[in-house]
Amino acid sequence: MNVITYAAEALAQSWHIFLESSVYIIFGLLAGGLLRAFLDPDAVSRHLGQGRFKSVFKAALLGIPIPLCSCGVLPAAAAMKKQGANNGATTAFLISTPESGVDSIAMTYALMDPVMTVARPVAAFAAAAAAGVAENLFTRPAPASGLSSPEASAGRQDPAIALLPPSRAKTSPSFGRKIKSGLFYAVNEIWNDMVLWFLAGLLLAGIITALTPDEFMARFLGGGMSSMLVMLVVGIPLYICATASTPVAAALILKGVSPGAALVFLLAGPATNLTSLTVILKLLGRRATAIYLAAVAVVSVLAGLAVDQVYAGLGLSARAVAGQAAELVPAWAELAGAAILIILSIRPLWRRLKALPSSLGATFKGDSGHASKTCSTGAG
Repeated sequence: MNVITYAAEALAQSWHIFLESSVYIIFGLLAGGLLRAFLDPDAVSRHLGQGRFKSVFKAALLGIPIPLCSCGVLPAAAAMKKQGANNGATTAFLISTPESGVDSIAMTYALMDPVMTVARPVAAFAAAAAAGVAENLFTRPAPASGLSSPEASAGRQDPAIALLPPSRAKTSPSFGRKIKSGLFYAVNEIWNDMVLWFLAGLLLAGIITALTPDEFMARFLGGGMSSMLVMLVVGIPLYICATASTPVAAALILKGVSPGAALVFLLAGPATNLTSLTVILKLLGRRATAIYLAAVAVVSVLAGLAVDQVYAGLGLSARAVAGQAAELVPAWAELAGAAILIILSIRPLWRRLKALPSSLGATFKGDSGHASKTCSTGAG
């Protein structure tokens, strides 16, 4: 095949993946927006400062559904730490949030299968909890001066109160306004920040599907420790959000990569990249950064090996069952979902294209601060 034929095949595969995932993406966006509308981030942050273990588990669980990438989570984690969260809870939140999210979980179900859909958030929680507990065990407890306010004391007396929206004694938005606010956030924040990376992930998945021989992937990444380590080396320095990594992982599985190796990529890729590691180094220090990397690496590999054993034990072929959930969605719904996402994508993509010349100019001038700011807004 010539270049034009390859390009056409890659675009056709990308479009097919986009159709399969469109309805699930919309569901994930809506869920992410509603989470933002009904969770009070200040109260949650204050609630993560007490206890070496409980605070870590809460932070890890909190991060699972929130759709933020490894750069977008940084300002949220910095605010959480400033408001009283301990280092372990902050570390756990920094790991579980970018590795998972309601949007990426929904896409995993659409493009892969129920086993991977469950394995992904479970492994993310395990990595986050391991890193957070290790960090708190090596860190001396800080004085609770940051939690001495009346609001924080109320949160300690009744943990449930701290996880609710702001007190009803104050003027709070109505239920309808919260719904509207959540929908606005889903469309104008989450999708705006995610769309460019998701488009890149779709194109990469199409290229992998069109150009890579099946036997090549099956031979070198078909399972075992070596496959896990290769995906770890690829994923750690790469910047890719959880949503964008999902179609890439699905394409790799269809080409013969073991589901465990694909899971390593899904965990390591979104959780680490050179930019975020630099910021984490400044935010938490060298020891916490080393624990962060070690936890992501070790838990990712162990989870990958375990997932391959689960598939083997159940007699399942990841290639055979990949994408079956998407078949439950009728064709008209897929087309409607794709049309909605295309309409929602026009404005943010146009803004990114308009800003591209100035961004490139800043990069060439060595404006690293601008680059960090641009990265920190990503979601996924």
